[in-house]
Amino acid sequence: MTVTAEGQLPQQTYDVAVVGAGVVGCAVARELAHHPRLRIALVEAQDDVGQGTSKANTAILHTGFDATPGTLEARLVREGHQRLAAYAAESGIPVEEVGALLVAWDEEQLAALPRLAEKAERNDYLHTRLLGADELYAREPHLGPGALGALHVPGESIICPWTTTLAYATQAVRAGVDLHLNTRVEQVSQDAQGHLLTTSRGILHARHLVNAAGLHADTLDRALGHDDFTVTPRRGQLIVHDKLARPLVRHILLPVPTALGKGVLVAPTVYGNVLLGPTAEDLHDKRATGSTADGLALLREKGGRILPALLREEITAVYAGLRAATEHEDYRITAHPEQAYVTVGGIRSTGLTASLSIAAHVVGLLTEAGLDPGPARPLDPVRMPNLGEAFPRPHQRPELIAADPEYGTLVCHCERVSRGEIRDALASTIPPRTLEGLRRRTRARAGRCQGFYCGAAVRQLFEEART
Repeated sequence: MTVTAEGQLPQQTYDVAVVGAGVVGCAVARELAHHPRLRIALVEAQDDVGQGTSKANTAILHTGFDATPGTLEARLVREGHQRLAAYAAESGIPVEEVGALLVAWDEEQLAALPRLAEKAERNDYLHTRLLGADELYAREPHLGPGALGALHVPGESIICPWTTTLAYATQAVRAGVDLHLNTRVEQVSQDAQGHLLTTSRGILHARHLVNAAGLHADTLDRALGHDDFTVTPRRGQLIVHDKLARPLVRHILLPVPTALGKGVLVAPTVYGNVLLGPTAEDLHDKRATGSTADGLALLREKGGRILPALLREEITAVYAGLRAATEHEDYRITAHPEQAYVTVGGIRSTGLTASLSIAAHVVGLLTEAGLDPGPARPLDPVRMPNLGEAFPRPHQRPELIAADPEYGTLVCHCERVSRGEIRDALASTIPPRTLEGLRRRTRARAGRCQGFYCGAAVRQLFEEART
């Protein structure tokens, strides 16, 4: 297994190069890793997997109830929900099936709820139920006044997006995939061997190419002679409320959706916090992940109506992510057999849910385009560290602490992260290269004090592991 982040790339020809190590790219690499005959490269411009849209989303495992029926996205989200739920249970990725409530605040929205229930049925989701105001408030007593009813979607769940991406990448690397970090694709051309990728770390050859470059998928697609879509980064700002706010909400509280997306929601997280957001701002800058005063004020205005008591709770953090919106309603997953190339573009907020089914679809397209994957094998299972509050953490497991006291020594007290967890992350298959990467693997420095108390100790452990 190989993970590189510096120096020249190895001089070899890969069977497939996957550009982009977000949740979709990592899922595709993992799916290809089932075939031991193939040499696979997973190429990422940044210093860690899941550094783009994959790390900054609302972390919902969607049922696909409200997708546009008949689209590729609808099918892949529906299939992906089942695949990822099973994979999470097998791999230790925290998931909580809290369910969702689409809340109607006026007569027009109330009239739309039966149509959304019919839409869910057309998407083969048959478990929605209309609720009157009395039952809605019985379920969510802290909901703001004036709600007229809701559509209950019991299958909607919350999940850990950081662990999901890392699990795919870990399994892929352990199965032989070469992960090349800090490897920005600067030019692409074709030669006798197939694709020639000029990167920030040298030349990479590959017979087949998968474009899972997220926000930059349109740029790579155009470099290969296509003009099928344009990515417009859609910024979603979110507010993370302290764990003391968690008793205020029992479900994912959704507005009736619009053309721009699902709108501003209130949702619990598997880490025990409460999310408020996102905004939906179409921008031109694919690096504009900063929060704004106007965006946060809008969120607090919306949140004050949905859950008034939330505004009295402490804010732990704010963040913003960019979704890869395009001018098309559906995913832009297209095979170009004459080029041995598959583009995977326009994967918006449902990409986390659909990731495993997207991967299977992409590998099918590669095979149809001439890739001979050879025999398949099952991958060795992976068991990820639990970051979820609904499941026992290491410091809550006496048998684990008895075997290794480091799991009983807390370093980050806000998030109750032990020395043992930090040690394990720093020695893992894909170790973090920054403190932010360590945070996504352990939750260290992600709590109420944002590292004020534990920051020096965490940094010391990090630096010691790198020397």
